[in-house]
Amino acid sequence: MNSLPILAPATDEACCAPGGPPALGAEEAKRKALVFKALADPNRLRLLSMVKAEASGESCVCDLTGPLELGQPTVSHHLKILVEAGLLHREKRGTWAYYSLVPGALEQTAGLLATL
Repeated sequence: MNSLPILAPATDEACCAPGGPPALGAEEAKRKALVFKALADPNRLRLLSMVKAEASGESCVCDLTGPLELGQPTVSHHLKILVEAGLLHREKRGTWAYYSLVPGALEQTAGLLATL
């Protein structure tokens, strides 16, 4: 019976050498995913654009419920997610909360994919 020759493994280790640590660590991936998750909701995108468009640079939660046709608790929940993602800053004044963009947050968010 004829047997097939056994080939030696490739000796060029350069093609199979590990490339080093992953470019994106687990914690950094979680932080970036938090921002993408916050932006993945149409209501949150609208809230972000409304706060950005405000001439004073800030919006009261009381002024954001009407345009979205959502209740105050729902709007507050969406705003909380945007704050946790580092996109908005919250300042409590009396019974109302005012929201403003975190300086540089939109520019940093725009560069998230480029830094992968």
